[in-house]
Amino acid sequence: MKYVQPMNEARKPLRIGLLGAARIAPSAIIFPAQATGHELSAVAARDINRAKDFAKQYQIKKTYGSYQELIDDPEIDVVYNALHNGGHAPWNMRALAAGKHVLSEKPSASNAAEAKEVITAVEKSKKVFMEGFHYFYHPVFQKALTTIKSGEIGEVTKVESSLLIPPPVDGDLRWSFELAGGSAMDVGCYSIHSQRMICKVLTCGEPTVESAIANTREKDVDSKLNLVLKYPNGITGFANGDFEQKEMTAPLTITGTKGNIHIPNFVVTGWDDRIIIESNGKKRTEHLGSLSTYTHQLIALANRIDLGTSIQTDEHDAYATMKVIDAGYTKAGLPLRPTFKIA
Repeated sequence: MKYVQPMNEARKPLRIGLLGAARIAPSAIIFPAQATGHELSAVAARDINRAKDFAKQYQIKKTYGSYQELIDDPEIDVVYNALHNGGHAPWNMRALAAGKHVLSEKPSASNAAEAKEVITAVEKSKKVFMEGFHYFYHPVFQKALTTIKSGEIGEVTKVESSLLIPPPVDGDLRWSFELAGGSAMDVGCYSIHSQRMICKVLTCGEPTVESAIANTREKDVDSKLNLVLKYPNGITGFANGDFEQKEMTAPLTITGTKGNIHIPNFVVTGWDDRIIIESNGKKRTEHLGSLSTYTHQLIALANRIDLGTSIQTDEHDAYATMKVIDAGYTKAGLPLRPTFKIA
């Protein structure tokens, strides 16, 4: 896995269109775009009045009452997709077919078969596709990877990653099986993705799912899905995600024969930029910057589009993550999330 920490080198401002007036959009794309000089061109919502209110609040130029109208706008370069999980892949593929670059919220497909279709759509479009595992682009996670490779903590023996949050309210789309809901699809995917990134550094390969434990609240919708993963070299990974906590927590710990690496919040390291490294009995804490993970991600996307630099979280990476998620559901005795058909 080759990756160079992004710098804001891109010269050409991106013209960004938002699919959905979503609650995640301000932190995920609006504030990062404003901070880095990119243009918020349009927002689309099925309720045009909601789109207008959202646009007024965040100084977005145009509004649309349908997603397709936004996708067809010739003055938009990048479509940011913050729809429900089931709406990710279908609208991503429509945007690619219309000649747009795509930044999709995670996971960017409902299942691995659908993620494979997205690969074909990207190849046909020759546009850039990025899945929003933003944490990867922050210096904290990059420091963890370089520390692993340096041998400072010795041979890695165990990796533990979790993203645990309070339960969504009744009726939240994350409880809908038909819309590809579930804890693994919303939070556990971060734990799974981080395990994959560490596994690639250590083995140049992918982990397999050894076992899975799930709790369900709605029919076939997991409130918890905890996976035990096996790396090709025998290392055990524990990837946990659930909707069963009183407060959000996202720790990641990498244990080695000489010490360990601990990130108190690996997902939103802009909130807590600490990485704690212990080696040979000595412990140090490094602070690596409060610039948001989402801003680092947008910088990486702009550099990819404008300068041709590499990104990790592309369509092939998305497919690999969905294969692990699907395997986790199968091991837990739950069905795969269904493909959502848009009208």
